Amino acid sequence: MTTATLAGPATPPAPAAAPAVNWTMLFLGFGGMAIGQFMAILDIQIVAASLPQIQAGVEASADQVSWIQTAYLIPEVVMIPLSAYLARLWGTQKVFMASCAGFLVMSILAGLSTNIDMMIACRALQGFIGGAMVPTVFATAFSAFPPERRVTANVVTGMIVTLAPTVGPTLGGHLTDWLNWRWLFFINVGPGLLSLFLVGRYGNFDKGDKRLAHNFDWFGLVMMAVFLMSMQYVVEEGAKDNWFQDDTILWLTVLATVTGVVFVWRQLTYFQPIIQLKALADRNFSLGLVMGATSGLALYGGTFLLPLYLGRVRGFSASEVGTTMLVSGIAMFITGPLAGRWVRQVDPRIPIFIGYGMVAWGMWLGHDLNGEWGFVEFAAVQAFRGVGVMTAMIASTQMTMSTLPLHLIKDASGLLNLSRNTAGAIGMAVIASNLTTQSAVHMNDMVSRMDRGSVEGQAMLAGLTARFQQLGVSDPDGAAYKAMHYMIAQKAQILAFGDAFAFMAVCALLAAFLALLAKPGKTAPGGRSMTEDAH
Repeated sequence: MTTATLAGPATPPAPAAAPAVNWTMLFLGFGGMAIGQFMAILDIQIVAASLPQIQAGVEASADQVSWIQTAYLIPEVVMIPLSAYLARLWGTQKVFMASCAGFLVMSILAGLSTNIDMMIACRALQGFIGGAMVPTVFATAFSAFPPERRVTANVVTGMIVTLAPTVGPTLGGHLTDWLNWRWLFFINVGPGLLSLFLVGRYGNFDKGDKRLAHNFDWFGLVMMAVFLMSMQYVVEEGAKDNWFQDDTILWLTVLATVTGVVFVWRQLTYFQPIIQLKALADRNFSLGLVMGATSGLALYGGTFLLPLYLGRVRGFSASEVGTTMLVSGIAMFITGPLAGRWVRQVDPRIPIFIGYGMVAWGMWLGHDLNGEWGFVEFAAVQAFRGVGVMTAMIASTQMTMSTLPLHLIKDASGLLNLSRNTAGAIGMAVIASNLTTQSAVHMNDMVSRMDRGSVEGQAMLAGLTARFQQLGVSDPDGAAYKAMHYMIAQKAQILAFGDAFAFMAVCALLAAFLALLAKPGKTAPGGRSMTEDAH
């Protein structure tokens, strides 16, 4: 009889314990990355309230100054998906630090710009180089944190993504008033150096694979760059150039379509693609891209629409607009930690549905706005939108990534951020175009009703004529017609803003119902996701 027989059946080896997490290094390293991500997103909108001052400082025309924002966004969309490949090649730490250092250099040069050409070149390089900071933080939140702590990391990234564009115009306006417009860029130096130190000291989360440098897909990179930059240009400039009535917009649309198809084909057939599109086969991730796009629309569209109304219709100053917008920022800041705790305890589809439902309701409240709406009236709209966007974004990001294997997380993060930013840009372009179109529609409708001799119109005209007669105006009839035309145009513009709020409400409601089609990621014993066990 052998010893094994006497001892009984062999006991299977215990599973290897997960390596201990150095929480100090993880939080400090991730915190440094979060600071850089905040800078990169903030710089999209920080110049919005100060464009007139920048225009005067660099002696630019009105058409040229719009490129201060556009030049940042167009090359950024190329780096967002490319950063996943670079992180797999060199490691997250090296990619992030190179991105942050380049972003700082370009920020300083942008602040020192003496002409519009230098400013546009620096902003383009700032957006391209700094674009890697945004998706790498999202990927690190999933790959570096254990499953039970990922919601906390998502709360941090969610608050950054929502707060940065909200406070950007407010901070930029005050910096310009207190100092001058150059400090919109110089302000990045302090936080940027802190980010570099923390990530360099504590952010060694993974290692790169130098073998990926061999047989790099240069053709795929060119196709991706042409596709994304052409698409972004069309989205950013299309509304101002009457879309396809402009030859440049038309041909760039054709170019984006052709190169986009070629790029997707290349990524599906090349043995070492720049972006792994396998994540799209996951139902949760595909639905998450749509929901991420909706959150981008609600976030950037709302941030664009409300200041435009307050400035154009109510004549608010930059500081008054900023004060009104802070309601949304405060709502998001308070909601973040609470939403994080809630998402851990329930099926994530529930907070996603409720979050987007709140966004839809808040936007729908804006459908009934009138020319007297100001801070108080917009408080409810802002609060519902802020709480809803934060809740839905935290829950949807968690669910979108929950069923993906870890080796696809970096590429998935790039695609998710790309969908959010692109949808936000498309949303702003569509809103701007629809405001013009719907204003004309409402204007023609009201004028046609007045022309048919409505009692209300005749009474208004008579009252205005009498008022101008009392004021001693030389041509009271002509002045009355002009005043009534102005009042009709103002009313048409207000109705168009109401239509834009309704459009965003419908989009948010569709996203809420899409969440019900998702499948929550299951958790294996010990707190690890089933996806991790399988891979």
